[in-house]
Amino acid sequence: MSNRTVSLDDRLYDYLLAVSVREPRVLAELREETAKLPNAGMQISPEQGQFMRLLVELLGARRTLEIGVFTGYSALCVAQALPPDGELVACDVSEEYTNVARRYWQRAGLEQRIQLELGPALATLDRRIAAGEAGSYDFAFIDADKESYQAYYERCLQLLRQGGLIAIDNVLWGGSVADPENQKSSTLAIRALNSKLADDPRVSVSLIPIGDGLFLARKR
Repeated sequence: MSNRTVSLDDRLYDYLLAVSVREPRVLAELREETAKLPNAGMQISPEQGQFMRLLVELLGARRTLEIGVFTGYSALCVAQALPPDGELVACDVSEEYTNVARRYWQRAGLEQRIQLELGPALATLDRRIAAGEAGSYDFAFIDADKESYQAYYERCLQLLRQGGLIAIDNVLWGGSVADPENQKSSTLAIRALNSKLADDPRVSVSLIPIGDGLFLARKR
């Protein structure tokens, strides 16, 4: 028993991976290729990817959103949990990184489930709202520029059905959210969103200390 979340040293983390993570080879190879890139730290962890896949399965999700694709690991995790007619609308601005993603989506045989939208995500989300798609999505994952997190959250909340789930990444921001001396714009943006979610009556919430912190918000 423990009255707080256990800390993970390297040995315990390796044990967690060994006994719980079922990572298909294509995902492992994508992680390995991504690890060689300058921005490799943007990659989510394998246990977080598996956790998100489980959430999508539990929701019985068919229509999903992703804000921030990078090299496509999280999108591939979500797509694996979708039914054959499922859809992931994946928003990003980088053609370079999403070209890596496309290769692995194709290798996994799941490219038909993922609709990549290259361009500012807010514009993509606004188009979807304007097209009458509010209330029609089951799940959304937000992992992009932190200063826009609140705007992404509000759009995704509109697009989600009642009972739908938003997962927001990096909400612990390497611990800097708890450092009052850190006044960087990205840190301030995440703190503001965390405070908003804590008191938002439109959602039920839980902050999960997995990866760099994952805030879950279920639309009421």
